[in-house]
Amino acid sequence: MLDIRLLRAEPEATKQRLARRDSSLPDAVDRVLSHDEERRDAIGVVNDLKAERNAASKRVGELKRAGENADELIAETRALGERIDELDGVVRASDDEIRRLLLEIPNLPLDRVPRGDEDANEVISTWGDPPGFAFEPRPHWELGERLGLLDLPRGAKVAGSGFPLLRGVGARLQRGLINYFLDVHTAEHGYEEVRVPYLVTPDSMVGTGQLPKFSDESYLTERDELWLVPTAEVPVTNLHRDELLEFDEVPKRYTAYSPCFRREAGAAGKDTRGLLRVHQFDKVELVRYELPERSLDALEELTREAEILLERLGIPYRRVLLATGDLGQSGAMTYDLEVWAPGVGSWLEVSSCTTFTDYQARRANIRFRRAQGEKPEFVHTLNGSALALPRVVAALLETYQDADGNVSLPEVLHPYVGRERLALSN
Repeated sequence: MLDIRLLRAEPEATKQRLARRDSSLPDAVDRVLSHDEERRDAIGVVNDLKAERNAASKRVGELKRAGENADELIAETRALGERIDELDGVVRASDDEIRRLLLEIPNLPLDRVPRGDEDANEVISTWGDPPGFAFEPRPHWELGERLGLLDLPRGAKVAGSGFPLLRGVGARLQRGLINYFLDVHTAEHGYEEVRVPYLVTPDSMVGTGQLPKFSDESYLTERDELWLVPTAEVPVTNLHRDELLEFDEVPKRYTAYSPCFRREAGAAGKDTRGLLRVHQFDKVELVRYELPERSLDALEELTREAEILLERLGIPYRRVLLATGDLGQSGAMTYDLEVWAPGVGSWLEVSSCTTFTDYQARRANIRFRRAQGEKPEFVHTLNGSALALPRVVAALLETYQDADGNVSLPEVLHPYVGRERLALSN
């Protein structure tokens, strides 16, 4: 959520920055400021009327003590009270509309973010060379079915399309990857592991920006009014909602595994084969609470922590800086990490690493104080997938396949999976 004081102080600059995302957004700023002016005008009138009512009430007391008739003044005082109540309703309605609009206005993109749609995304760096094959590489769904790792038809029978079923060594591979990622982040990168609820309140979804914008893409348990997490970012970021942290408590770094549930509205027919686009998937998430002045450095560090995993797995990848039109609602700047999947012949996103500046913290009211007696400030929140499992599994299978359809595993996974190869003999 943007600070309304920024909109008041720098309306044109704010509108220009928002226009880099969407040319219609400046109108939302004007609507906020219009309601804000109406609210402040109403408050000014209310204050004047309250002063007038207080004076009239005092005069009523004087008349009564003097034994004089105060009926006319009492009626006037009552009318003033009714007018105050009416204007208080105007203030409340303006407050509600301002909050609604501010919840819908996206974050301001940083200057470094290129303007445009996804075609304007910038490839910042690449690592590794796509493997060459003396045969036509198979897509992961063929490899997974052949090796008994994936059973997509039975997953669809149980829950419908987009809910993959992994079995046998496929399930063990997934579990091994999760454990490996968590071990690296906790032992090497200084993150505290947390095990979070997979259902969250509407306040938690609002706090990270999933609501109201992404309600159609999320799953709601209507009876309990709890939402299935679209990512562990939601419960982890909300761990300190409505808290005031001391200076020595920042930074905070958390990592968490969770299943993720997303309807992926509007995605029908696009990348729907195998594990490329699913409604339920596993992911290990990194979340940071940082000092504002550390926000960009922390984004570089967090992105690098995700890249290290890909390099140790030996999967070629590239780092992509997202343009304004491809940037998420809450993000101020995002790097995507995309891996090369030779079986499908395309780059697949396996991580998004984002600084939200104070946008989420303002929604969730997460603050810190630099010293006793100083004014509280909002922390900067960041998060990154490190990593999302379905496309990592897809890229692993496709990258390490041989002509017979067997798959070697990178050395770092041998102790986690308990084998060096995935083959029919497994």
